[in-house]
Amino acid sequence: MKRKKGLAIGSLTAILVVAPFIAGNYFYNQGVKRGTEVELHTESETVNAVASNTDQQLLQEAKEWFDSSERTIIEMKSFDGLQLHAQYIQQSNHSGQTVILAHGFRNAGDNMGKMAKMYSDLGFNILLPDARGHGKSEGDYIGYGWHDRLDYQDWINYLIKEHGAKQIFLHGNSMGAATVLMTSGEELPPEVKGIVADSAYSTVKEELAHQLKSIYNLPAFPLLEVTSVVSKVRAGYTFEEASALNQVKKNHVPLLLIHGDSDDLVPTEMAYELYDAAAGEKELWIVPNAGHTKAFDNGTADYVERIQTFVHRVLAQ
Repeated sequence: MKRKKGLAIGSLTAILVVAPFIAGNYFYNQGVKRGTEVELHTESETVNAVASNTDQQLLQEAKEWFDSSERTIIEMKSFDGLQLHAQYIQQSNHSGQTVILAHGFRNAGDNMGKMAKMYSDLGFNILLPDARGHGKSEGDYIGYGWHDRLDYQDWINYLIKEHGAKQIFLHGNSMGAATVLMTSGEELPPEVKGIVADSAYSTVKEELAHQLKSIYNLPAFPLLEVTSVVSKVRAGYTFEEASALNQVKKNHVPLLLIHGDSDDLVPTEMAYELYDAAAGEKELWIVPNAGHTKAFDNGTADYVERIQTFVHRVLAQ
């Protein structure tokens, strides 16, 4: 009897120990591993206001401009040996002004193409990287901006050295927004003049906790802690360290934060947290009736004007 009881206790203990790591690997494969089809918590269409006819026309023109633009392919080795891919649009006047456009989760550089014309009209060259683990870039995991911040340091230095970039802006959406904010906390050359972050999350852990609750109705503890350990082993970083919130505290570059007031994918409150934490010159634009990254689509004219004002003000300093 005692032997059977001992076996039962041992089996239960083994299940309690092993089960969390099975779950951790499952959620790693869902959220971090490259190539997994995952359905994020999405918003109702009612939170995304219908764009005016003028805005729809401007958006269509922006997309058509990008589709017809001449792009050069650039490849670069990352700090850990990955082959990274990007598209580059050069102004005919060989302007020294360049913007790096950072895409979101499980997208690629093309996803930011609709914003390229906005910067081209300002005289900027445009770089559209595929983040590690995305598009044509190598990598078997998604960095959520953390390792990507080091890639962006390399892209910045590449633009300065190879293309003579003298005034560089970073502009990201969603995961790309978190990426440029994480980059902001690193040592950046004086050529980096401004950063625009649209719909950024505060930390990877908080964003994944939000998704875990929204999709599975599960608490963050202990699943995220275990999955974070799995991520450290398989991808080289923990969810705790991947924090845009901590990085912006070290930022010294003029910053424009944009967020929809109806964003349910990345809660709007995260924008206020980032703004409060950010050091240096900063501006927060909360866009009425806009869901996740929908400020540009819903109000293209207002968005373009806001970016133009920010860029002109920063460059005039």
